[in-house]
Amino acid sequence: MDLMTWVRNQWDRVGAWVLVALGGLGLVLGWVGVTGTPYTFEQIPYVISGGLGGIFLLGVGAMLWISADLRDEWRKLDELIHLQQAQLEAAASAPGRPAASAPGPATVPAESSRRTS
Repeated sequence: MDLMTWVRNQWDRVGAWVLVALGGLGLVLGWVGVTGTPYTFEQIPYVISGGLGGIFLLGVGAMLWISADLRDEWRKLDELIHLQQAQLEAAASAPGRPAASAPGPATVPAESSRRTS
């Protein structure tokens, strides 16, 4: 698999790493700007642009990474559902076998549900 195909398939993870790197760079550049001047009124623009911008980019990068992980989990769950449906259909269409039904909720026998004291 070549790099461009992988980037197209994993665009959210690539975007997450790019945003995290840019956020870290923004924080470092803001810190360098703040340490380069002794006056508070000159430090405020560095804090706003570098600090808040860097934190925002880190947050968006983390959100993209979580979104990619959730998409993978949903894809796996969808695959399991399709496999289960295929197995149920195969069991129902097999000659000489009773049709399998979907499992229902678990029931508790009446004796074990009573509390003993």
